[in-house]
Amino acid sequence: MNRIILAFLIGFSTFLSAQTIKSPSEFFGVALGEEFHLHHQVIDYYNYLAEVAPDRVKVSQYGKTYEKRPLLLVYVSSASNLSNLENIRKEHLNNINGSSSAKKAIAWLSYNVHGNESVSTEASMLTIYKLLTENSDYLNDVVVIMDPCINPDGRDRYVTWYNQNKNEPFNVDPNSVEHHEGWLTGRPNHYMFDLNRDWAWLTQIESQQRIKLYNQWLPHIHVDFHEQGVDAPYYFAPAAEPYNEVISEFQRNFQMEIGKNHARYFDEKGWLYFTKEVFDLLYPSYGDTYPTYNGSIGMTYEQGGSGRAGLGVITSNRDTLTLKDRIAHHTTTGLSTVEMASKNAERLNTEFRKYYTRNDFSFKNYVLSGEGDKIDLLSDLLDQHEIKYIKTNEEINGKGLNFETGKTGSFKQKGDQIVITSDQTKQNLIKVLFEPSAKLTDSVTYDITAWSLPYAYGLNAFASEKPISVKGNSDSAFKSNVLTTGAYAYIADWNSMKDARFLSELIKEKIKVRYSNEPFTIEGESFHRGSLIVTKLDNSNTEFISKLEQIANKHKVKLKSVKTGFVDKGKDFGSDAVTMIKPAKVAILRGEPTSTLSFGEIWHYFEQQLGYPVSVLDTDYLSRVDLSKYDVLVLPDGSYGSFMDEKQLGSLKDWVGNGGRLIAISGAVKGLEGEKGFGIKSKKSKKDSTSVLLPYAAKQREGMKKAITGAIFKIDMDPTHPLAYGYGSSYYSLKNNEDTYTFLKSGNVGYIQKETKPLSGFAGSSIQTDLENTLVFGVENYKRGSVVYLIDNPLFRGFWENGKLLFANAIFMVP
Repeated sequence: MNRIILAFLIGFSTFLSAQTIKSPSEFFGVALGEEFHLHHQVIDYYNYLAEVAPDRVKVSQYGKTYEKRPLLLVYVSSASNLSNLENIRKEHLNNINGSSSAKKAIAWLSYNVHGNESVSTEASMLTIYKLLTENSDYLNDVVVIMDPCINPDGRDRYVTWYNQNKNEPFNVDPNSVEHHEGWLTGRPNHYMFDLNRDWAWLTQIESQQRIKLYNQWLPHIHVDFHEQGVDAPYYFAPAAEPYNEVISEFQRNFQMEIGKNHARYFDEKGWLYFTKEVFDLLYPSYGDTYPTYNGSIGMTYEQGGSGRAGLGVITSNRDTLTLKDRIAHHTTTGLSTVEMASKNAERLNTEFRKYYTRNDFSFKNYVLSGEGDKIDLLSDLLDQHEIKYIKTNEEINGKGLNFETGKTGSFKQKGDQIVITSDQTKQNLIKVLFEPSAKLTDSVTYDITAWSLPYAYGLNAFASEKPISVKGNSDSAFKSNVLTTGAYAYIADWNSMKDARFLSELIKEKIKVRYSNEPFTIEGESFHRGSLIVTKLDNSNTEFISKLEQIANKHKVKLKSVKTGFVDKGKDFGSDAVTMIKPAKVAILRGEPTSTLSFGEIWHYFEQQLGYPVSVLDTDYLSRVDLSKYDVLVLPDGSYGSFMDEKQLGSLKDWVGNGGRLIAISGAVKGLEGEKGFGIKSKKSKKDSTSVLLPYAAKQREGMKKAITGAIFKIDMDPTHPLAYGYGSSYYSLKNNEDTYTFLKSGNVGYIQKETKPLSGFAGSSIQTDLENTLVFGVENYKRGSVVYLIDNPLFRGFWENGKLLFANAIFMVP
């Protein structure tokens, strides 16, 4: 009898609470879907819910964006679950090793990773309201974690733009300006990065802060809410092929079950949807794949609309798609997801445990060696993902797959090394991030097909099929410099971004620096090309030594003090081969026709990685800018087309001819060729006349023969050229375009000769033929200046660490 009374009281209390909770429409005084809400307004609503239902809603700030907007997680569950939240979390994590009896399901819902896919955050508010009211029974067995807006900077950029440009009332005519964002859309974050491609690489502050909380929960289910083109129907799981092979049978099957549950609700309403197309589960840095590789049922849900849709728009089918429609669809799939988690809590816990107990991978260890700076950089990323490793400098002997040759054999490695074993909690993620080549069940994919971290970090690597026993005995801990005034000069290596940051700060502090164009040996120690030399003669200020010491210790750069400029081998410090580094004044071009993503990569590189001042010039007023004030101009990737007309090319050629250095990335290179351009020339591909006879249905597959879907190639490098200082005779390049160029008359720094098969990832048979004898990186001297061609983007998504020193060379080393 007491139990019946208690159940009645709990139910009655929930009923009364539901009557007092305001819906989003009631709270804002405007029907949800009739306007967009700025981020601070959304926060107000969630804080309101935490105030009126504190037993069932908890709001927690986990960080801030680059523009200082708060990042929130909202926990919603039954009163008994929320009061026991920390114990539920611990029990869930203990379930990984089978030492718990976890019973609750954990469902994490992420909204608005792309800022102009703006329905997501609006739908999140209706979703939590319904979970607290009419669907509260779902919460008895589920803890729901909601991130209402992963990308507040992008969202507010879009909402502000839309409010400034929309008609009153809004206009559904797709030609009206409210349906046409400008060059800088709301999709990316402050630095124009796509946060939905940054889960694994963690280049952005939003990703870095989120991953800490994500690893504290590792939910059973993770949903990433998106929007796609205006004319597309709704997409939900199951995903398209290819699936990565670490994805379990249960993860595949449960996606199908969730999809069928969604379909039941959509069928009742007569709403259109599609599944098993377009959106695959391969690239590891998405909001569906990264959680999947950490044991979740990771899914993307895509609503038609995005930045084009506004509050309402006419589609190509002459239907009107409204924000209210979009909210209804996302709310339905969100609630359906939580419902499925609630009904399958026990099963989710059982299968989650199984996912983490498998250990059937062929490679038991990954052994990586190389520059200590690069090892440290990789270990920082592993720490963020809570992947365990051992650093060592003992000799390691073993047998394994050589990442450079693709062949298995014996190996012996010395020096700075890092060893990662597969026998640990994150074994599935390790396989995905470190395997030399992902297994492809389908070459038609949504993103790049290669990303293996040893290539991205420029490290030698072997994958061993047998466990390797090694002790952590690395003694490479940095020992602070203590500089004396009696030295003739101070020398630093040049082989990593750490050295580039060191140089950047020296320049900002007005300390003069030289670099050697030849290898040399002095006082028993050898140095490579590019080594930095700070002489006492160049820096007469008596305080420069203390500043130099402070900066070197800050960046953990070891300096060698020498008493003479007379070298044992090589060129003396007074030789023409030892060049003064000019404090370059750098500008980046932005605006149409540049790629926002490429511009963002460069902007972030200068401000957040290199720490070097840069001016941003917009194409709208470039013609009015006196370029003689700048030493370096960077052209991001893009489709330059008519922008690079005869007048524009003439202006750039005059500037370069007077001593400027032009750096062109990927698509920008195409804008510089031709009779009126510089010396770069496209390579003509061989035509296949039979392709016109292909059946219509075979066109896409046939087109893949000429496609590169983000593949890794080993290219030859000329290490004697300043653009390649700090590198050896080869380089791992991530190729994301099919553009091919012939060799320059001179200055061919990185190139592909006969070996056109990628080390990792997909490249079609025809494009492999076209790549033979083509340029990848080059420098063309033009009168008093130079043009640097970077056909492959060395800063791609900010995660291709091995390309970042190359870009620093383009800024500081290339004459």
